Amino acid sequence: MSEGRPGGSTRRVFIRTYGCQMNVYDSDRMAELLAPLGYGPASAPEEADLVVLNTCHIRERASEKVYSELGRLRDLKTERRSAGRDLTIAVAGCVAQAEGEEIARRQPAVDIVVGPQAYHRLPELLAQAERRIAERREGGRRRAGAGVLDTAFPPESKFDHLPPAGTVRGGSAFLSIQEGCDKFCTFCVVPYTRGAEYSRPAAAVLAEARRLAAEGAVEIVLLGQNVNAYHGEATDGSIWSLARLLRALAEIPGVGRLRYTTSHPRDMDDALIAAHRELDVLMPYLHLPVQSGSDRVLAAMNRGHGRDRYLELVAALREARPDMALSSDFIVGFPGETDADFDDTMRLVQEVGFASAFTFKYSARPGTPGAALDNQVPEAVRSARLAALQALIQRQQGDFNRATAGRTVPVLFAEPGRKPGQVSGKTPWLQSVHLDGPSTLIGGIAEVELLEGFDNSLSGRLAVAAARTAA
Repeated sequence: MSEGRPGGSTRRVFIRTYGCQMNVYDSDRMAELLAPLGYGPASAPEEADLVVLNTCHIRERASEKVYSELGRLRDLKTERRSAGRDLTIAVAGCVAQAEGEEIARRQPAVDIVVGPQAYHRLPELLAQAERRIAERREGGRRRAGAGVLDTAFPPESKFDHLPPAGTVRGGSAFLSIQEGCDKFCTFCVVPYTRGAEYSRPAAAVLAEARRLAAEGAVEIVLLGQNVNAYHGEATDGSIWSLARLLRALAEIPGVGRLRYTTSHPRDMDDALIAAHRELDVLMPYLHLPVQSGSDRVLAAMNRGHGRDRYLELVAALREARPDMALSSDFIVGFPGETDADFDDTMRLVQEVGFASAFTFKYSARPGTPGAALDNQVPEAVRSARLAALQALIQRQQGDFNRATAGRTVPVLFAEPGRKPGQVSGKTPWLQSVHLDGPSTLIGGIAEVELLEGFDNSLSGRLAVAAARTAA
């Protein structure tokens, strides 16, 4: 496994990531696992010896995209074999967990299928796959289907077997602190693909955060399926909440920004709201999914909260942090949703005023209770409702961006801009800002005067003091 190509060059791995920030984090960790085995990054599948599709199962279309990509990789693998080389194909993530046997049946070109809780075993799985490839080269008969399937929930935590994290992009880094879900919303596959709620020990999280800060992370984004359900054990045996963890993270030298996602209204408690009031490094932006503005639909979704409770939380958060910007998730066309239910959602959006939101048409996922419900909403109705909701959210997002124009705020610069001589960054409210400036700004925070707001971004210029420093 550790041998490189002839001439000493390393092998190449291409990892395509679908879905949420949790998958981005997992992809980074897989790359870190593979690096000691001689795998360097490839920019495209055509350049790779190993291709990993790290998949998402939240939406039906996402699954079909994976199968479509596998068809292209199968053709690439056939071309490689005709030239006397091999391409190893692995499917990881939530589609792998939910549809492992189906992947093997539909696409025998796949060599490895591994779930999101078992990818720490990827080096071992690769060794098994390579033995099978060697057998084929020697004339042995290769069994049909994926060579190695590992989609069981292991008894140990993958975090105990992963290398120290060190992936920092543009001064920001993801840090997974909680996985899985015990809420069992009737539309969601996460409890079945990621398993029960699990919180990493507080000491392990703090140690990883310190390493990330030492690698240049000035912003740390805490990740979890229900991240504010965090209940990690401390070294003294006590159980820390997310609020307690945030206070400890805020004391790490070099950490200038903290964020967390994705949260659940049921786990937004007074201590966490107080942390938003008292911690300057905790950014005034919160992704708090509500899914619907109708109490009837929320009950059918098994969300465990109603419309009024959500509005109470919004009011409390804005009282604690008056500049708080909110984002959310919405599903339209849930089975049985009426015009009146959808009107309730539109009214909630108008009442709250969101800085951004993710909006989806309901997609029945096999194995979830929602898929078996009667009164499925027709596609045309779902599409019309989604268009109306997206138009409203887009107006609110543009209004929010335009309302912040004229302010001078700290911006974390993440990457070059789309035009030569530009850099791009994020405000405390996670807005994209582009401006003229040197690339030396990337990875740091500087004061920026926001000049003009647009629907999806803002333009700006360095404040006078920041411009002098950059020069």
